[in-house]
Amino acid sequence: MNIILLGPPGAGKGTQAEKLVKQFEIPHISTGDMFRAAIKQGSELGLKAKAVMDAGQLVPDELTIAIVRERLAEPDCERGFLLDGFPRTVPQADALEQILAGLNLSLDAVINIEVPDDVLMPRMTGRRICKQCGATYHTRFNPPKQADTCDQCGGALYQRSDDSEETVNNRLAVYAQQTEPLVAYYLHRGSLKTINGNQSLQRVFADICGGLNGKKADYC
Repeated sequence: MNIILLGPPGAGKGTQAEKLVKQFEIPHISTGDMFRAAIKQGSELGLKAKAVMDAGQLVPDELTIAIVRERLAEPDCERGFLLDGFPRTVPQADALEQILAGLNLSLDAVINIEVPDDVLMPRMTGRRICKQCGATYHTRFNPPKQADTCDQCGGALYQRSDDSEETVNNRLAVYAQQTEPLVAYYLHRGSLKTINGNQSLQRVFADICGGLNGKKADYC
C-alpha cells in the first residue's frame, strides 16, 4: 500500500500514521526522518542537507526530492510506504510522480484529513509539556490534576513557542497557501480520499481504512 497523508497542523496525522504503518506493515516516511537518516548514514545527500540545515536555511526542493528518491528505492519500501510531509507543494507532487514512475511504482491513495480551523486552534494552543519529564497534556482534552503541574513528576508545564496562537495562525496560513492546492491536484487524478478529522481517533482511523478498502473497513 503506497499512501500519502495530507492534513493541516493539528489534524492528527501523527496518530493516524502510527496506526496505518502498524496495520499495513509499511515504513512511515517523513521529511524530517529522511533528513536525519541521510545525515546519520553520511551519504553525499545527507551531508549536503546537514550543511543547509546547520546554516539555518530551508532544504531546497531539488535536494529534498533527491533524498525522497533515494529513500523510496530502499528495500523496506517494496511492500509499500506512507509519505508524511512530502509532497508539500504541487511542484513536489510533480517530482514525486516522476520518482514513482522511475521506480515502477504508483500511489494507491492520498488521504486528506480535514479539520476546520476553529477546531484546530484550541487543539494546538492548548498543548502543555512538562519541562522536567516531557509528559504532554492539554488544557481542554487532557488537563493535569493540578493546573500547570505535571501529574507524573510534579514538574512545571509550559507552552511551546510554536503552539502560541500567533504561530499557529501562521502555520495554518502557510499550509493553506502551499499545501491545500495538493487537494485539488490529487482530486483531479482520482486518488484523493477526504476524511473528517473532527471525530474520535478510532472513527477517523476506521474511515481511513474504509477509504483505502473502497468500503466500510472490517479489519481496523
